Amino acid sequence: MPSSSNYFTTACFFHSINLIKMLNFRLKISYHGKSAHAAAAPWEGVNALDAAVACYSNLSNLRQQMKPDWRIHGIITNGGLQANIIPDKAELSYYLRAPDEENLALLKEKAVACIEGAAKSTGCQVEIKQQIHYKNLLTNSALISLYEKYASNLGVHFGESNFTHGSTDMGNVTYVLPGIHPKFDIVTNAPNHSTKFTEASGTAAAQGPTLIQAKALALTGLEIIHSGNEGVLSTIRKEFEDTIRPQ
Repeated sequence: MPSSSNYFTTACFFHSINLIKMLNFRLKISYHGKSAHAAAAPWEGVNALDAAVACYSNLSNLRQQMKPDWRIHGIITNGGLQANIIPDKAELSYYLRAPDEENLALLKEKAVACIEGAAKSTGCQVEIKQQIHYKNLLTNSALISLYEKYASNLGVHFGESNFTHGSTDMGNVTYVLPGIHPKFDIVTNAPNHSTKFTEASGTAAAQGPTLIQAKALALTGLEIIHSGNEGVLSTIRKEFEDTIRPQ
């Protein structure tokens, strides 16, 4: 494939081309307290697990006031070592998602207040580390039109464009190169990231749609690099540059 564009498809339970991928901001949250024997002298301890639980509750309560296109979700990854020891350290991993940088900044501000509030209420210290920041995905309309043409010729029927609340590192790539990220149906009702979807992707029924996607992407790339089609590539590049310029 030419270095001037990139393509990626994801198996799913519907066909779609102009998907909007959200920004993804990942946090590692660490609470530091003081260990003590939980039965003999609990008053000597500062419970980091209590801070983690309070943080989880605070962020869960925040969802009631979140915008419809905001997402926040996470888990407690470290809650202590033994039940008879007041934990001196507890950790959480959280994802914050939003459609653009402005909304992400607002969500992050609210989330940090919840995280710090849990530390204050339990007497712990808190450390917040950014792990990953995925940008929203920019779909190149000229490139997606080529893909849609070949996919349609191969029998793919597209519905209306769908908004997805997922995120991908390819979002960052589309700020460097023109890109597309269509989804395709593998004939299942199972949701992505589920055991049943994993099973469905290995069935015979899923192989035909997957092969069609490989052909559509290959034909898209061939049209771009074919001699005499320099104007196609120029159109793709111009749209990309016009899109990126204000960023």
